[in-house]
Amino acid sequence: MRIPTLRRSMSILTSAVAAGMLLAACSSSGSGGGSSSGGGASSSGGSASSGASTKALKLAYLSFAVANSYDAPMLAAAKAAASSGNATLTVFDANNSPQTQFSQFQNVISSGKYDGVIVQPILGTGLTALVTQAIGKGIKVVNIDQILGADYTTDAPQVAGLSANVTFIPSKIGTQMGQLAIQACHSKNLNPCNVGYMYDIKASTLDVAIHKAFTEAIASDSTLKLVAEGEDDFTPAVGLKATQDMLQAHPDLSLLVASDQGLEGATQALSASGKTGKLLMVGFGASVAGLSYVKDGSVFGDVAQAPASEGKLGVEALIAAVRTGKVTGGVDPVAQLPDGGVVTSSNVSQFTGEWPG
Repeated sequence: MRIPTLRRSMSILTSAVAAGMLLAACSSSGSGGGSSSGGGASSSGGSASSGASTKALKLAYLSFAVANSYDAPMLAAAKAAASSGNATLTVFDANNSPQTQFSQFQNVISSGKYDGVIVQPILGTGLTALVTQAIGKGIKVVNIDQILGADYTTDAPQVAGLSANVTFIPSKIGTQMGQLAIQACHSKNLNPCNVGYMYDIKASTLDVAIHKAFTEAIASDSTLKLVAEGEDDFTPAVGLKATQDMLQAHPDLSLLVASDQGLEGATQALSASGKTGKLLMVGFGASVAGLSYVKDGSVFGDVAQAPASEGKLGVEALIAAVRTGKVTGGVDPVAQLPDGGVVTSSNVSQFTGEWPG
């Protein structure tokens, strides 16, 4: 996931929220990057009346960034689910801008055109008031992928009336990466085991939550020492440079922790410096690239994410909510994966990457 404009946008959005969180913007129904997809497949509605369970639905999908290797499979699965459920999905691309996403949501609400909304928040608390406003107007809302609210330790809905909350748990990812880091260091009997940590976007609340849980996990083992930090901006190119900088400053680095995009850059840096196989790595994402690294032994372990499953489950829950009033509640899409989504050489064959990396 890539949110490069987050730093300069946070203060702007905070002001916008404080000034007019509950005010609806002008009602240009398709502004802000909307595009439609959907189909005429038969409905699978539940206990609602025949008309309600068969009519074509109009759904809005508020994406944080369409042009993203992580987001694309999620959106494709969401479109497929909408088509199967006799719904048209109109996509609003915030292109990594919290204030754009806020404005798009205002327009969706004020247009009165949509039966339901999928939100994929850029900032955890940035859309909560608008979600409440939409629900108050009778629009069903489902949150996917990113936390909607201030608590990054749960997949439980944090906004009253939310129909479903289909998301991974950031603190869980950090804890699992910490546990993998301990296992990796012990596998080589390293003491000390000098750790380099690569943020994606250091200023983001998502990254803060993952980092906090990671550092708390490794604090249980005195042999692990966090000695270096970098930032990859969710891109291999920036991850390559960050890895080079950390290795230059800390040539005794033992272990590198990063998202799959960061690990892609790190593998390039290690190859260029002749250090392939000499630095332990742990990541998160379980992308096609990440799983391949675990298979070939260049990465000790990876923590799974499932973006396509989130898109599919989110739209299915939204359609059920609109047609039958069903409240699905919290759904962790990786909870039922092998070993809770922790990928190692012993179980990597049981995982299938849902995004390229």
